[in-house]
Amino acid sequence: MNLTTLRRIAAFAAAAIVLALLVEPSLAQDKPPAPNKGDTAWMLVASALVLLMTVPGLALFYGGLVRTKNMLSMLMQVFSCVCLVCIIWVVYGYSLAFSEGGAFNAFVGGFSKAFLAGVTPESTVETFTEGVVIPEYVYICFQMTFAAITPALIVGSMAERMKFSAVLLFLGLWVTFVYFPIAHMVWYWAGPGATVAAAKAVAAAAGDAKATAEAALAAVQANAGLAFQWGALDFAGGTVVHINSGIAGLMGALIVGKRVGFGREAMPPHSLTMTLIGAALLWVGWFGFNAGSALEASGTAALAMINTFVATAAAALAWILAEKMAKGKPSLLGGASGAVAGLVAVTPASGFAGPMGAIALGIIAGFVCMFFCSAIKNAMGYDDALDVFGVHCIGGIIGAIGTGVVAAPFLGGTGVFDYTTGKVADYDMVAQVITQAKTVALTLVWSGVGSVVLLTVVKVLVGLRPGTDQEREGLDLVDHGERAYNY
Repeated sequence: MNLTTLRRIAAFAAAAIVLALLVEPSLAQDKPPAPNKGDTAWMLVASALVLLMTVPGLALFYGGLVRTKNMLSMLMQVFSCVCLVCIIWVVYGYSLAFSEGGAFNAFVGGFSKAFLAGVTPESTVETFTEGVVIPEYVYICFQMTFAAITPALIVGSMAERMKFSAVLLFLGLWVTFVYFPIAHMVWYWAGPGATVAAAKAVAAAAGDAKATAEAALAAVQANAGLAFQWGALDFAGGTVVHINSGIAGLMGALIVGKRVGFGREAMPPHSLTMTLIGAALLWVGWFGFNAGSALEASGTAALAMINTFVATAAAALAWILAEKMAKGKPSLLGGASGAVAGLVAVTPASGFAGPMGAIALGIIAGFVCMFFCSAIKNAMGYDDALDVFGVHCIGGIIGAIGTGVVAAPFLGGTGVFDYTTGKVADYDMVAQVITQAKTVALTLVWSGVGSVVLLTVVKVLVGLRPGTDQEREGLDLVDHGERAYNY
């Protein structure tokens, strides 16, 4: 084969490639990113772990803390809450939380994804890394478990004295008007792809085109929830889940009122064994909650995982020590409550803090939450039956504001990645703490006021409590006609 023949073959090959690209232009373009099987597998597991936190974890934790006559009702309330919210989530909840909301986009999403419109096995959502995606169905399932556990936490404040019908009606209204907007305000944004592309366009533009590109970047950054626009950091739900549910629980305890006999009769937990089993399941499931919030099987997920180990252990030890100092004896209930307080406090910081920062948050939460669940609650006289406010709201506030401190790189934190420059931004601790405090205040007001309004509506529609005699008999028989135990 001579040189002329080789040149002809090469020319024909080149022409064939050009023709193929003209016929199928997509071959000349970058293919859209495809999900990594490892990331997808991890997120499937993480979603199941968060469900484990609620049923059976939270159900057993709460169930063990109530009296025997109300054990089954507590299991039923938590279980039914999960079932109710799962349906609401796929009908309109996902859309309200994670779609663009037009004129109201700073506060809530729209209905473009109602009934999961446009979602297919092939559709994807971005993680926090440019070019990395996971299947949208997986993301929907993961966020659905967050939406399910948050209202379930509230029922602990009103345990043993709220009718089952009132509980379900309130929780359905609450996720709609409180949880979905808060989730949107804190977590919704345009994503790394749009942000990076707009920033590159600014860098490449010149003259009049630069002003246009900068306006386009500003529009992309404005396509986010209110707290996200402020720059709030909430890795896994300190504000969205814990402060949100904790303040709602306090409002519920105040409006529903105290249990019959509260302050005059002993109301000890009927099974601390069940409570510890539930607490242990919560701890295991929380690895999905925190490490899963990285949305990838990555180093950030590993950081969140170790922080979920050490903050929990530190808080449990701190609560036990506080009880020993204040009461003379450490209790199993205190250890379990301290573990949950540590889990709550580290949640918003789990992907931003270093392990030593997570330990510090755990220690602070253990001592402060123990103080609120004993001295403050006794002094104020409110009947937060299972300490939802003292653990979740107070622990969440400690974690949310503390995130602004422990995220600092000079304290071992990760800092905050700036997608417009492609590197970690200079960190201003004071400014970040102020932003965190603003987001805490936003959550307290939105959830607190919203919960009062919704509880009032439910009271008018169906009533909140059973009769006094029925409450003394126990909600197991009154609401469900069965007992948790027959022996």
